[in-house]
Amino acid sequence: MHALRRLKTPIDELVALEHSAEDVGVLLELAEETSEASVSEEAQQLIGELERRMETLDLSVLLSGPYDSHDAILSIHSGAGGVDAMDWAQMLYRMYTRYCERQGYQVEVLDFLPGEEAGIKSVTFQITGAMGYGFLKAERGVHRLVRMSPFDASGRRHTSFASLDVLPVIESEEEVPIAPEEIRIDTYRSSGAGGQHVNKTESAVRITHLATGIVVACQNERSQHSNRETAMRILRAKLLEKKERDQLEEMSRLRGVQQEISWGSQIRSYVFQPFTMVKDHRTNYETGDVQAVMDGELAPFIRAYLEYEAQRQSAHELDSAPGS
Repeated sequence: MHALRRLKTPIDELVALEHSAEDVGVLLELAEETSEASVSEEAQQLIGELERRMETLDLSVLLSGPYDSHDAILSIHSGAGGVDAMDWAQMLYRMYTRYCERQGYQVEVLDFLPGEEAGIKSVTFQITGAMGYGFLKAERGVHRLVRMSPFDASGRRHTSFASLDVLPVIESEEEVPIAPEEIRIDTYRSSGAGGQHVNKTESAVRITHLATGIVVACQNERSQHSNRETAMRILRAKLLEKKERDQLEEMSRLRGVQQEISWGSQIRSYVFQPFTMVKDHRTNYETGDVQAVMDGELAPFIRAYLEYEAQRQSAHELDSAPGS
């Protein structure tokens, strides 16, 4: 059913775009006949929405990875910078949920660890929607914030860091098999304001993969069984990520060339003071409208990254071709 849904989604969206275009045409004709400002405003609003949806459909052409059509699991972790970093992690969480609203994606929080004073230490959430992983994989890496700290009484400028991990949702257990003896499962009481039930029962689950040391946790569901299923889903995604990363490192070693591997590297800077700028260090795409970016306007950055990756992949294929 999931495979069928992914095949039908772009077709259904194209049909829906055709119907929306017809609606815009009718509204424009009505606006000319009646000269009513409200009709014209509605038509302009529909045109903007139509342009956004066409942009998304156009971007999907650049996605050809084996997991690009899958849903995505995002994990944000605060880094260096203390309470400022935790506040920055919460700002990023808001930014990505706003982006998902724009895309029509569903957001489900899987694990949440608040900061002691403000912000969040970490949050893991699942994104469900067409090409979720394909688009959001562009955001994987370390995000850097420069601003006048609201938590510094002297008003000094601070630099904070937070990392974003993006994993594809693995729907089939056969893709990443995990034997019971390969893991250790611990249960504990959920933390935070989760309600009476989650705070009084050991519904939270922590799973450790013994061979790799990878640890995942889930405490958002009321049921220990549901938390275990979700944690296993995250673990499969992390094991797949590790496998792909190991393959990249082995290919680099065999070629004898140190190639940049973007896993965990700093990808973007957000400057609030003394000037405003958001710059992606991979593609050099930048904008001065920080507020729009923090409100989820990430499509230009994602497009620039996907085009950058497509060009880099084409150059690599040419270099690897026989006789090159």
